[in-house]
Amino acid sequence: MQISVSDKEVFAPTQHTNLLVALNQETIDLHYHELVEGGFLLFDVVSNLDTSKVSNNVHIFPIPLAKLAESNGGSPLMSNTVALGATIGILGGDIAHLKNLLSEEFAKKGEEVTQQNHAAALAGYDYARDHFAQFTTSTLKPKEEHSPLMVVNGNQAAALGAVAAGLQFAAIYPMTPTSNILHTLAPLQKEYGFIYKQPEDELAAINMALGASFAGARSLVATSGGGFCLMSEGYGLAGLAELPVVIIEGMRGAPATGIPTWTEQGDLRFVLHAHQGDFPRIVLAAGDAKEAFDLTMQAFNLADIYQTPVLILVDKHICENDQSYELFDYSGYEVDRGKFTTEKIENYQRFALSSDGISLRSTPGTGNHLLANSDEHDPYGYSNEEIENRNQQMQKRMKKLETCAQNHMPAPQLFGPDKADVTIVSWGSNKGSILQAIEQFDNVNFLHLTWVNPFPTQAVRERLQKAKYLINVECNYTAQMGGLIKERTGIEILDNYLKYDGRPIYPEEIIEKVNKVLGR
Repeated sequence: MQISVSDKEVFAPTQHTNLLVALNQETIDLHYHELVEGGFLLFDVVSNLDTSKVSNNVHIFPIPLAKLAESNGGSPLMSNTVALGATIGILGGDIAHLKNLLSEEFAKKGEEVTQQNHAAALAGYDYARDHFAQFTTSTLKPKEEHSPLMVVNGNQAAALGAVAAGLQFAAIYPMTPTSNILHTLAPLQKEYGFIYKQPEDELAAINMALGASFAGARSLVATSGGGFCLMSEGYGLAGLAELPVVIIEGMRGAPATGIPTWTEQGDLRFVLHAHQGDFPRIVLAAGDAKEAFDLTMQAFNLADIYQTPVLILVDKHICENDQSYELFDYSGYEVDRGKFTTEKIENYQRFALSSDGISLRSTPGTGNHLLANSDEHDPYGYSNEEIENRNQQMQKRMKKLETCAQNHMPAPQLFGPDKADVTIVSWGSNKGSILQAIEQFDNVNFLHLTWVNPFPTQAVRERLQKAKYLINVECNYTAQMGGLIKERTGIEILDNYLKYDGRPIYPEEIIEKVNKVLGR
């Protein structure tokens, strides 16, 4: 676990470490080279860990972690709590804040365990302040005035975005990295009036969600690439039956089980082409937890308005990265059910032809006769394979993407100066590292893409045509977004910075790449 603390907004993890807490030898061996000059290494002196590889410019703090834990009524397992207390002491923090957090963490384990951890934390704090006073900093000194902040990850943000959007039904089978969406939602059912159903697998999840959608509920499923493989049949059914559903797909290392606890951005092409044939699918991609919140809310409206599946791509780094934000504001959000009625309509046609591709939607129990199955159908829903009907229904459905692009798709966001020597193009969690990196340059800008389908072709083409030099940044092997950009705009980005080892792209890597392009 890496924690970044700053009086400025932090967008990304880094390759350097100021303070390393090592509870075993492996931690030192893997991370000693990250320690900066003047940095700190904290470890248990009793463990006799080998620090010979550590630079002489690093301050070493040997602390009897396990002994302090035991002498204060705890067990050696509380060494980490002692280390946290020592860290708070070295960085000039308030031990009361740590004790409050420990009380929250161990509330279910009882007062005795909580007090043991309080004592362990205080022991580490006092030891560090007594033995290393000359090295203490004011890094964690609280600001006198600050706006309220919350710490949230992408999973929690997406779950809360769904609740804010009026979620009525969710069916989620647990799969890394999106499992915490269901853990966040499940306890909130009663308070916010929705149903969370634990399905037996991903096939059941999406079919339950489609059933709920058919009945008129705002429905959600969440999974990873492997689970979405199983959902792809239901994905196409939603497209043909024109059923709104929101799907959150958390990308991780693939194919097969791949590297399930690491991140990747290799599912872009998959979600654009999953299931056979053509049908309108709206695909969005979040770049951080705030975007996961906003796009999830937007996705529910888009799904209802265009009566089609809306898929939100996130990656593991977004899903499980905690970040501080000002409280999310959704006061301006309004639920839009689109062309939807619960009134009885004479001669009701569920799939009536329309100029915008959207028919009037109704639900069972309204008195309107409607059918929905997996066959091509006429305006009433009856199976029909005639040429004219097929052409009309296909054109009607696909028209939705054109209407969506005209009415709801924003231009991609540009960060940095309008004119630049280097333009970086990227999507997903790379956003944070790129934003952190371009703070070092006054001649570099960044085009951040959140809409994948429909694609903002004209806006992207115009921006890229202005660029002097283009770099495409992605966490996959084949530059999937770069290929999509070429397909839609005709512009081929020749310089691709690609990473597929499961680790996030770091700001230092972007800085090094840009400096090389600039000849520095």
